[in-house]
Amino acid sequence: MTGQGMAGDGEIGGSGENGENTAGAVARWVTGLFAPQVLVIGLPPLVGLMADGWPGAVWGLVASALCGGIPALVILNGVRSGRLDSHHLVDRSSRTVPLLVAVASVVVALTLLILLGAPRLLVATVTAMLAALAVTVPITFRWKISFHAAVSAGTVVVLAHVLPAAPTLVAGALVVATVCWARVRLTHHTPAQVAAGTAVGAGTAWAALSAFGV
Repeated sequence: MTGQGMAGDGEIGGSGENGENTAGAVARWVTGLFAPQVLVIGLPPLVGLMADGWPGAVWGLVASALCGGIPALVILNGVRSGRLDSHHLVDRSSRTVPLLVAVASVVVALTLLILLGAPRLLVATVTAMLAALAVTVPITFRWKISFHAAVSAGTVVVLAHVLPAAPTLVAGALVVATVCWARVRLTHHTPAQVAAGTAVGAGTAWAALSAFGV
């Protein structure tokens, strides 16, 4: 009887541990799939394509290379050299240089897009990126606001302007909620930090697009 009881306890414990491992694996997968670098690189070509066809997509690739590609390379180099903990920049103190590079890259991209006559919606999208950085960067120097949440929420708002709004917002809200869950599940952020990131990302994207009248 005692042996059966111990076997039962072991099975329950094992099942719980497997569940925890599965949840952690899912959280890591979500974190990687919807990483800020991935979204920042993937969004501009889609916006450009929807705004101005294939020529717009080419503009979007230029924006992707500058806004996402350069910061991603800086982070990758930092990880390989051991200066950064991971490409997710879990340690808040390690964020300064990559974020300043990101700000500079977005400013350069925005300047080029304006001067060279890129599609208005793409310019508005890059402006939204800069607006989000303008709010989140000063905050992260004192408090670890979630960039995953901010970028995913901003991406949903932008996509709702180029795709059918209602289904995009519903599906996007589920994605953002999943991203927030993953960041909290991995203990990389608190619920308050992901909530703040979501509010900033969505708010700055909406404000930027509204300012451009798109």
